[in-house]
This record gives sequence, C-alpha cells and structure tokens, in this order.
Amino acid sequence: MKKIAFMCAVLFMAAANAFAGGRLDLKSITGGEFRGEHITGVRPLADGETYSRLSSDGKQIVKYSFRTGKQVGTLFDVNTVRGKKLERIDGYIISPKGDRILIQTETKSIYRRSFTAVYYIFEVENNRMMPLSDGGPQQTPLFSPDGNMIAFVRDNNIHLVKLLYDNAESQVTKDGRRNEVINGIPDWVCEEEFSHSRAMVFTVDSRQICWIRYDESEVREYSFPLFKGLNPTREEYAGYPGEYTYKYPVAGEANSKVAVYSFDIKSRQTRRMALPLDADGYIPRIVMTSDPTKVAVYTMNRHQDCLSIYMANPLSTVCQLVVQDKVDKYVKEESMDGIVITDRHIVMPSERDGYNHIYVYSLTGQLQRQIVKDNSVVTDLYGMDEATGDVYYAATQLGPQDRQVFVARQNGKTERLTDREGCNSAIFSSNFKYFINTWSDLDNPTVYTLRSNTGKVTATLIDNHELKAKMAAYGLGSREMFSFKTSEGVELNGWMVKPAAFDPQKRYPVIMYQYGGPGSQQVLNSWNIGMCGQGAVLEHYFAQQGYIVVCVDNRGTGGRGAEFEKCTYLRLGELEARDQVEAALWLGAQTYVDKNRIGIWGWSYGGWNTLMSMSEGRAVFRAGVAIAPPTSWRYYDTVYTERYMRTPKENPSGYDINPITRAKNLSGALLICHGMADDNVHFRNTAEYTEALVQADKDFKENIYTNRNHSIYGGNTRNHLFRQVLNFFNAEMRP
Repeated sequence: MKKIAFMCAVLFMAAANAFAGGRLDLKSITGGEFRGEHITGVRPLADGETYSRLSSDGKQIVKYSFRTGKQVGTLFDVNTVRGKKLERIDGYIISPKGDRILIQTETKSIYRRSFTAVYYIFEVENNRMMPLSDGGPQQTPLFSPDGNMIAFVRDNNIHLVKLLYDNAESQVTKDGRRNEVINGIPDWVCEEEFSHSRAMVFTVDSRQICWIRYDESEVREYSFPLFKGLNPTREEYAGYPGEYTYKYPVAGEANSKVAVYSFDIKSRQTRRMALPLDADGYIPRIVMTSDPTKVAVYTMNRHQDCLSIYMANPLSTVCQLVVQDKVDKYVKEESMDGIVITDRHIVMPSERDGYNHIYVYSLTGQLQRQIVKDNSVVTDLYGMDEATGDVYYAATQLGPQDRQVFVARQNGKTERLTDREGCNSAIFSSNFKYFINTWSDLDNPTVYTLRSNTGKVTATLIDNHELKAKMAAYGLGSREMFSFKTSEGVELNGWMVKPAAFDPQKRYPVIMYQYGGPGSQQVLNSWNIGMCGQGAVLEHYFAQQGYIVVCVDNRGTGGRGAEFEKCTYLRLGELEARDQVEAALWLGAQTYVDKNRIGIWGWSYGGWNTLMSMSEGRAVFRAGVAIAPPTSWRYYDTVYTERYMRTPKENPSGYDINPITRAKNLSGALLICHGMADDNVHFRNTAEYTEALVQADKDFKENIYTNRNHSIYGGNTRNHLFRQVLNFFNAEMRP
C-alpha cells in the first residue's frame, strides 16, 4: 500500500510540473469538465444490505452491497428485457416487495421538481415490460404498500391501475382541470416553496388513497411570451410567438384553496377530511403512517409560524391534532422534509430554543426527548432506528462552516460518526447498519466512503484523486477562509480565492460573489463552493484574469441559529446589503486590495442583493452584475415572500425597501441579465426595475435570454452568460 501511494504521489507531482500554469477554459467549466466522479440516485433497498443505482449510461439498474460497495446484481437491463425496446431510461421506482419496477422514459420537465413521463411496468421474475397506461404520459406514480396497485396523476386527475386485474385502469377524480383544480400534485407555489411534487398517499393497508386537492380557480394568472428560439427550436412559434399562462399568486393575493380527500378503493366512496384549517392556510405534506386508520397531514397558517401535524382518519374523516410547533417569526421550509414518521414515533426538527434541534414524540404527540441542546444547528435528520431508538443526523457542532454526521443513542450518549473536518453528508441503509458518507473540504474534492453505523470505513467508492491532480496541474491559487467584524460589531464569515502568483505587495481588483438569502449558506468548508462549484473553478477562472474573488455570508444566512438568521424578518435586503457593503469596506482596507475596483454579482436572491448593495448609499462598488433578480417582493410568490415579510398590507414599509425605490441611488456600472421564460422570478422584475433606472437617468446594460427559465441554460447559453459577466467586469474595472 505504501509503495502504491508513493508511486501515485510521484505521478501527481510529475503531472503538476508538466502542466502547471495552464489556462482554464470557460466552455470546459460550463460543460462540467471539472465536476469529477460522483454518486447520484442511491436507493437503499428493503433488505438493509444493498442499494440500487441507475448506471451512468441509463441502460441498467444495478444492485450494490452496502458493506463492500461491490456490484451484487442487475435488476434491469435494456438489452435483455422482454417487451418494449428502449435505448436508455430516465429513472425508476421499485415496488415495496421488489417484484416490479416502474421504468421512467420520455421525461418532460414542467417546473423545478415536476415532470411528465411515460412509465412501463417491469416484472422482475419474468423479465417482461408493459405500459403503465395507454392514455398518455403520467405524473408521480406511486405503488400501493402491498405492491398490487399504482396510482398516478394525468391532467390533474388521479388514476388507479390494479395490477392483479390485468392492469385495469380507473379514474379516481374527475374534476381536475388546468388552471382550475389539481388533485394529487401541488400547485406551482407549493411545489416551489414547500419542495415537493407529490400530494397523495395510500393508507398502509392499501385500501384508501388520500390526497390534497388544490382549487386554484381564484388565483390570478401570469403569462410570459415564447418564441421559436434555438436549443430547442419551437417550430410552433415560427410564424407568431406564443405564450405560457399559469397560476402564480404574488404576495398578498389569493392562494389555492386546499383540502384533503380520501377514496375507498373497494366501495369507490370519496370523503373530505374534517381538517381544521384557516381559510388561507397551507397543507405542505400528506404522509402515510403505520396505522391503516391514520394518515399524517401537515398544516400551516399563512404567516407560517405555526406547523401542525394531524392524524386524519380516511373513513371517519376525523382529524386529531398530535403535534404543534409554534416558533418566533417563521417555521423554516426545511422542517417539512426533516420530519420523520416511523412506526411508533414522530421525529421533527424545531427552532423553539433558538437553534434547529431534534424532538422525538410518540405517535399520540407526547414529547419523549430532545436531541441536541447546545448552540449547534442540525442541518439534516436522516432517521430513527426503531429497533434501538438511535437517531441519526448532521449538525454544525464544529462550527457553522462544517458538517458532521452523528448518532444520538437511546441512552442519551451522542457519537460523532465522521472523522474529518469539512462537509459530510450521509445516505443510510434501510436498517441503519451502514451509510454512504460524502465528504469534501476546501482543498479536497468529494470522497465517497462506505461506513458502518459506528463510523468505521469499510470501503472507498470514489476519492476523485484524478480530479485533484487535474486541478493541481493548472497551478491555481489558494482558497482561504476568513472572518471579520463590521462597524456594527457583527462577525461575518467569508472565503476568498487568490490568483496563483498572488503578491501581497500588489493591489488587486476584487469581485464579490454572494447569494445571501434567508437560511442559505455559501461559506462552507466544502469543495463545491462558488457559483459553479467544482472546486470554485469559475472563481479560479476569474482569478486567472487578475481578480481576487470573495464571498461573504451576510446576516440572514444559515448555520448560526435563529437570531442571526431571522434578524432580517420583515425587512429583506436592508441588513444583507449593509453587510455586503461592510465586507467591501473591510476588503478595501486590506493592503492587497484596490478599494476603487471592487465589483459584486449574484443570481436570484444574489441578484437582489447585488442591486440592494449597489444602491445602499455608500458608493463602494465599481461595477455589479445581477442575474434573474427579484426587484420588488410585491412581484414574488406568496409562500416564500410572506414567510419572511408577511403581506404587503401588513408590512408596506418593509416592501418599500427594494431596488426600484432605490434606483436613483444606484452607484457603479450595472449589467442585468434575465431569461424571458423565467417561471420563478418573472422577467417583470427586470422590466420594472430597468424602467425605474431609465426614469432616474441611470445608465446600465442588459442581456435578455430567449425562452430561458430561472436557470438560464441550454445549448451555448450558460457559456455566453458567464462570458458576459467576466467581460463586463473587465471593461468596467480597468485601473
């Protein structure tokens, strides 16, 4: 082993010496050349000993050992399957018994998490595949717990396929209509801001289907234009442009009216649950439990400071409140996914003591114990082993930039399962005997290891040593963490990327990249920092042009507890911009920084933060780039905006703090970029803001991207976008 390591080290040094000082290429960066090897799509299987993954070529579903990481079988192969012949598949869903697999093909994206696809039922025993339905593409198919039925959504209605009756298909709901009523899948705003794409479950005995119904008939519509374009080309708009229209509730306006229904599969009787809910309340989740007479339904009030969990009886329709979490200001979105309902417990995160900690309840709502009582923040809740009572989670115990995996034993003892500082995450086997650990830090790309539930490494799956050597061969500069105190005494954390030949006697221009939105974190001891991740490769590309690149997490960001995170409540943008300006002032005071050449840029909330910072009142930025920015929270959706701002009627002065009202204060050269088909942050934001700049007689530059959504990608688009960013800074920040 030592000999092999020595030889690898020699080869590494040789490669570095041969290619040191190479120039990064933007197309290579945007094309993902520096992403390295990675593991995605891990599905722990029911036996607790194995997991499945889709092969990189999309042709096989492969089974691996959780103990060794070795392939132990092939569950599906496009080359040998009987029936429909496919070139590759896009995804899959395994039945509870493992005897059938839903094969996903012809996937077409709708919004961030939603899509339609054509699914096939693959029977493992006889290696045969047949269509799930002949009626058109499907959404969110779901196996019943006994594996004998599949429910799915088509055209906003729920359908049911009975596998033991020759795949007989029936329609459960019939009132679904586009832009009016949705059954079993969330509307746009709930999908986007509550982070889910399915809103239906079976009961554990497979006798009932329960779902959330969204009546969005009173929600106002938003339309944006569509053109012929390229990559892809939409020939239907070759003569005249078209438009896309959907329901989008902006802050203070009407949301969908929501309710929960059940459907008795045998009697075909539909019932509405007697769920206590405010007229303008939300239902973020519906979850199956181990009791056939209960499904868990989560509700929230419109202010989102009270999360309730009800146990709903699908037959009697009675809903019993079991847990209620009331916190100061708002419940974090991440709380929805963080809740774990086991056979006997409800395990949920809460910030009730000022930090995100874990609370264990019985299914009847009796608090049994609190896990974590220090000032660290729980960032992930992986689950609870009912056999032992052990709870597995990740937390910031070593500091806000760090993530470690822990187990809290039933006896009260807590053990750290990961052994290297940096950012760790875990995927546990279904019996919690093993986990896949993902780790990286500023200097090391992602390493994937298999570990026992004591933390012992049993195998290394990927160490990305080739990527590390490749990056080293370019002779790139350093990545460094730092912290400083603002003039208000607030300590802020940041990182910076310096040029390879950094000379402390020189004064360098600085480009500040940031996001800064509520609960977000960009300053992490992780390989994937920066706009494109990949070892901050885009930032290194900028550094090769002679810049120092800096990122600072302002007030309102995560990892430091509720007081730091929620201090921006009702006044989004005010403190964040103040902190970014303070960061620029601190940088300008460093001997190696040219204070007259500091730029700032960001995307989405980072674009908002850029505009707010450039119009904060202190002229510290020479230039800035805002990509897809909100410019007034009056234009953004209800769930996200009101979580932090309440409604415009309740908080008019808070909503008046925005780039549009500050347009006359803009200081520095500005480039603003936006996709015209952005369903999330509408192009309206840029249109209204640039009009305000025109009327304030402020110069600016603007790049508009045809048919592109909030992510602004497709064909050469991303390469073009980032080149405009760099070219703009180069043009505006010359000495």
